[in-house]
Amino acid sequence: MSTQATAPAKDKVCWKEYKLHIAVLVIILLAELVIRKQTLTFSNDLYGSLSIGFQPFVFAMLLGLIAYLAKPIKWVKEEESEAASGTMLIFIGPLLAKLAVASGYSINEILAVGPAMLLQEFGNIGTMIIALPVALLLGFKREAVGMTHSIGREQNMGLIIDRYGFDSNETRGVLMIYIIGTVIGSVVIGPLTGILANVLPISPLAYAMATGVGSAGMTAASLSTLIDMFPQFETQMSAYSSMSNLLTQVDGIYMSILIGLPLCNLLYKVLEPTLGRITKTGRRNAELAKAEAEKAKEAE
Repeated sequence: MSTQATAPAKDKVCWKEYKLHIAVLVIILLAELVIRKQTLTFSNDLYGSLSIGFQPFVFAMLLGLIAYLAKPIKWVKEEESEAASGTMLIFIGPLLAKLAVASGYSINEILAVGPAMLLQEFGNIGTMIIALPVALLLGFKREAVGMTHSIGREQNMGLIIDRYGFDSNETRGVLMIYIIGTVIGSVVIGPLTGILANVLPISPLAYAMATGVGSAGMTAASLSTLIDMFPQFETQMSAYSSMSNLLTQVDGIYMSILIGLPLCNLLYKVLEPTLGRITKTGRRNAELAKAEAEKAKEAE
């Protein structure tokens, strides 16, 4: 009995997903022309007014998520999502090019900032000082080291995988943060930027530098919010954001290797015996971790 080899299924080519392109176009038109920018204003006699702006980018993300989850829409599912994800870098290219041009145009102003542009990397250590105790209270163990040792960019994820292995608890932690930041980070960062810029009287240029630590999508969402609030500083803020993003990629890995990861392991060693056992989940996970360590020791 002869058997015939079955040809492998042809991978989806994103350019030929015409229904997906139409769906994306409809979402963009709805976000840009129908919903547009929306502003929520809260005011009282004690603190004055607080305005939170929601850019069309946020509504486009939400509409895309609804289209993905809605069962009647059959042409925007997991396969189409995977096909579209490969084109993200191409579509984000014009934004990166614009930021690069703005950075080169304002190079003298960037150099005038001096050490502040480099020293901002120490702000990333704040993620572990604040987040590590919270993660331990929630019951996480070694996952907390991967989650909180840095801001969880691609280079930080590579460091954890190289140091602890792909199947380690630390890698699971950094992957969780990376995925969460990719999925909801761009939706949250825009309104959060508007709130902080209203509440804290810090220079718009400082906020622009802070936008550069996130992914390209998060940078676009937060920077567009700042430009809408301070249009007179658009060129300078774009330049600061671009240079900050570049420096985060270049020296962020060294910050994690030399300071972030060792300090996070030290804080974990100090805090885990107390904070890691306050909750019921933390105690249970501690017992499981101890049992696994003993089992691995016996296997050796």
